[in-house]
Amino acid sequence: MTTFFNVGKIVNTHGIKGEVKVVRITDFEDRFNEGNTLYLFLKDTQEPIKLTVKQHRKHKQFDMLLFEGYPSINHVEHFKEGMLKVHKDDQSALDDDSYYYHEIIGCHVYTVDDEYIGEINEILSPGANDVWVIKREGEKDLLIPYITPVVKEVDVVEKKIVIQPMEGLLS
Repeated sequence: MTTFFNVGKIVNTHGIKGEVKVVRITDFEDRFNEGNTLYLFLKDTQEPIKLTVKQHRKHKQFDMLLFEGYPSINHVEHFKEGMLKVHKDDQSALDDDSYYYHEIIGCHVYTVDDEYIGEINEILSPGANDVWVIKREGEKDLLIPYITPVVKEVDVVEKKIVIQPMEGLLS
């Protein structure tokens, strides 16, 4: 089975020349560069549509994309609500201590004292560092900053993360 990873969601069209408005779900600035291949998954189709980025620009908080072979709004209107993905072989190499979101989501979090906290189910990117949202059994979600003083060990193979909670972090 082929593996794909989410990089953006088409939320609307823009203008009449086939441009689409995308909410980015990736940290990689070059993901939407001209000439890159993306795969569009629509709710009503099994097979993805292979797309080549013709043009990219930023507009407010959105990425605006044009695709080769789709010159008008009539060609892209049905793309709305579609998920743009990248093939696993097209992922960029990462620096040490850097991880893809899909590697972190689903990891189980423990304290340095081996106390189970919960499972990471979302990653937020509010600014200087990512914040991991940990779903806890019978309690409200916990927000953990991805910073060196807190995150002590990440093992994406075993899906285990060890943290040193700062004072007040777990309350």
